[in-house]
Amino acid sequence: MYVGEAIAIVTASKMIPTPRAAEEASALMMRFAEHTGLASDLPKRRYLWTDAFAVCNFLGLAHATGEQRYTNLALRLVDQVHHVLGSYRADDSRTGWISGLSKQEGETHPTRGGLRIGKELPERGVSEPFDEQQEWRRDGQYFHYLTKWMHALDHVYRWTEQSHFNTWARELAKVAHDAFAYKDRNGRRMVWKMSTDLSRPLVPSMGHHDPLDGFITCTQLRTTSSGRSSTASEPSLKEEAADFAAMIAGQDWATADPLGLGGLLADASRVAQLTHLGAFAGTHLLDALLDAALRGLAAYRRQNDLTFPASQRLAFRELGLAIGLSAVELIEEETGTEHRHFSRRGEIHEQIQALAPYVALGSEIKSFWLDPEHRETRTWSEHRDINEVMLATSLVPAGFLFMPWANAA
Repeated sequence: MYVGEAIAIVTASKMIPTPRAAEEASALMMRFAEHTGLASDLPKRRYLWTDAFAVCNFLGLAHATGEQRYTNLALRLVDQVHHVLGSYRADDSRTGWISGLSKQEGETHPTRGGLRIGKELPERGVSEPFDEQQEWRRDGQYFHYLTKWMHALDHVYRWTEQSHFNTWARELAKVAHDAFAYKDRNGRRMVWKMSTDLSRPLVPSMGHHDPLDGFITCTQLRTTSSGRSSTASEPSLKEEAADFAAMIAGQDWATADPLGLGGLLADASRVAQLTHLGAFAGTHLLDALLDAALRGLAAYRRQNDLTFPASQRLAFRELGLAIGLSAVELIEEETGTEHRHFSRRGEIHEQIQALAPYVALGSEIKSFWLDPEHRETRTWSEHRDINEVMLATSLVPAGFLFMPWANAA
């Protein structure tokens, strides 16, 4: 039985990859598996953001091709991430699971201490001065990386029906909320970056979309869990979702950053799919996400970033936008159906129509980075893992964007 066979799935018709796209994505992912130690004896080089997309890519390829080997790679990658990034670094004086659990307990609950980013340098010491440039290269935990991994784990459950993956995702959501969210005189806020053991903030400022990611992801995990009796009941994430909801009230999420824009559109596709299950009251959140994306896209297009040579561009940030733009067709399909929860379909349809002219940007970005000549630059090779994986995601986006049985109600 291959991934997805156990679930009644009607894949979004416009997201089925062409044989050529699936072949190119497969080649990219198998190279990634080889040189990061997933499918070879090379050292295991794990990085949480990249690996979250990689898990979804393998699941998407498994469903597109019917080949079990991709499912096996997804499951092997999850196991590697938990053992590598759920444990202290080899150059750390501390050992074992970062959660502090025993070896056996850690195997049962590998996400209870969060997961390291996987940066090249160890985290900043307590007495070391803050250096903004150096901090980007230092380890620790990022909330927006953790939410990507929660999403990946939830997709493993949705595609395979193995319920412990959703439980692990909810346990990660619980510990992440408790560590990153806090209250000050201005209300509830979040930390951008925490230490490996989640004991102290490394960068105290709040990420623009972190509370939004937290709210949507907690809602997704709660909906997945409530829809299947086989999952553990705790943590329920009810209080955590409510806390994130309070943080995002009245916020404006517009951004001209391509990666952030892609994230907004991907979030909109999750909201659209989960709305079918009544996970969101009305279409107010979807409306706000699409409005922010439209304003951000207009600003991004004015920047003319896509006219620059490859040596002056960061592929993974642009590919994040291409992935998000792939979600527009999925959003259109979801909201175009007669459903009691889509009471304001007219307004949503107008926003989708306004987004349509931007979809070609996604194709332009993919075509640019599929050109081998553009992948010979230093900016590509310095970020090869994340660039290759996100290029593969842009070619087979269903693995990341489409949520099996989310729209079955």
